[in-house]
Amino acid sequence: MENKMFCFQCEQTAGCKGCMGTAGVCGKKADTAMLQDRLTGALIGLARAVEGNEDKISAATNQIILDGLFATITNVNFDTASLDVLLQRVGDEKKRLIPLCYECVSACGKNNDYDMQKLWTADEDIRSLKSLILFGIRGMAAYAHHAAVLGYADQEVNKFFYKALFAIGMEDWGMEELLPIVMEVGKVNLACMALLDRANTETYGNPVPTEVSLTIEKGPFIVISGHDLHDLKLLLEQTQDKGIHIYTHGEMLPAHSYPELKKYPHLKGNFGTAWQNQQKEFADIPAPVLFTTNCLMPPKASYMDRVFTTAAVRYPELTHIGEDKDFTPVIEKALQLGGYPSTTAFTGINGGGMVMTGFAHHAVLSVVGQVIEAVKAGAIKHFFLVGGCDGAKPGRDYFTEFVKQTPADSIVLTLACGKYRFNDLNLGTISGLPRIMDMGQCNDAYSAIKVAMALAEAFQCGVNDLPLSMVLSWYEQKAVCILLTLLHLGIKNIRLGPSLPAFLSPNMLKFLVEQYHIAPINTPSKDIHEMLV
Repeated sequence: MENKMFCFQCEQTAGCKGCMGTAGVCGKKADTAMLQDRLTGALIGLARAVEGNEDKISAATNQIILDGLFATITNVNFDTASLDVLLQRVGDEKKRLIPLCYECVSACGKNNDYDMQKLWTADEDIRSLKSLILFGIRGMAAYAHHAAVLGYADQEVNKFFYKALFAIGMEDWGMEELLPIVMEVGKVNLACMALLDRANTETYGNPVPTEVSLTIEKGPFIVISGHDLHDLKLLLEQTQDKGIHIYTHGEMLPAHSYPELKKYPHLKGNFGTAWQNQQKEFADIPAPVLFTTNCLMPPKASYMDRVFTTAAVRYPELTHIGEDKDFTPVIEKALQLGGYPSTTAFTGINGGGMVMTGFAHHAVLSVVGQVIEAVKAGAIKHFFLVGGCDGAKPGRDYFTEFVKQTPADSIVLTLACGKYRFNDLNLGTISGLPRIMDMGQCNDAYSAIKVAMALAEAFQCGVNDLPLSMVLSWYEQKAVCILLTLLHLGIKNIRLGPSLPAFLSPNMLKFLVEQYHIAPINTPSKDIHEMLV
């Protein structure tokens, strides 16, 4: 392992077992992967240092935890120099918390970091439990990070990061101690998603159903990708009246539905599809691309000079926009490149020229009476939640075919970038409601949960008794914390694909199957038949 990486945190990991060579399937090199392990071990050491020193935790301490965990999510940070800076920040914070421990020459757990090789070589069930905790809090840290940018924090959420990191470093803990913390990740992530929902809606207003064009107008433009709405707002402000159009990409698509963002007339539409297509879709565009969060793939040389990063996302040789958020280099590049000489029409993967978004919980619950009446009248007989992360591995056409085959008397709720497999399909309407409703980003699983709870209350039954089936695609760690939230709520019969996580040991998988009836996807027709029985 000395000169090779080990990573199995994402769905595309090599051989469904783990990336163990000199580079990961995501493009992350071994030295970067090992540095991320060191950073994780340092964060565990910081959590140990906090024990007994909780009164010394500051906002800066909490931010270091969020920054450190966020940097280790798949497709976020490929830059060793910035990871070294994060490591230094963690070390400096530990010394501030426990200065006397650094005068001692004996390692005590507080003045040294955790060796991640102990986790990767642990008993497979322990490794599986700790991986669920670690990957879950990595995803949750991204949501907490977005909320913190807008000035929102939850101290119980922040406290849990330390608890979870501390548990990962406990070498003598078994299933009895670790399993409750796995489930607690789901509970705390629900609070974290609620926090981010409040941050976004109180800052930008409640999303409203919005039609978004896939056509790129003539003239200079900028494509903005990722998840951070605050960065988009700043970019819109800085490009106002400059003759530059702004187009969203990937998980930034739902931004079009927020009143305080859609009021900018130069927020024009959406470019491209899901994150895994960027190397093809960005190859020749006459415009810069700004990445605000994860889902960055290693850029090809043909367009590297047109890609910019900010916030947590980093890549060597790319221009990074720092904390001052001065997007002048991006703006200048857009003006220099000039955009397309004439309006250019693009389509989604199914040939559609527009997509809809904005069906978050406020929008759906505002017409819940209409939905309930349609169910009682038999117009709507089933709901399918088909969403999650998209990815490049073969087999994801399943989700396109699944949605195409859903009955005409059913509603498809969707969220996250998995929707790009089918969000440009025209499936018509039921009782005045579109059959496909995009609820937003991955964190907007909170909206789906609120809608499901409201329907269960209206029909005086449990969520598992509703005519609702969940088919989830997963790729990275935010999908892990969302899945754990659904399990925390007792939701059963979830189908997961296109493959099951490599970090689930046979015993852990057996537990999830027995307790929650989780199943891998099969074929669309077979799965739909079983869901409707």
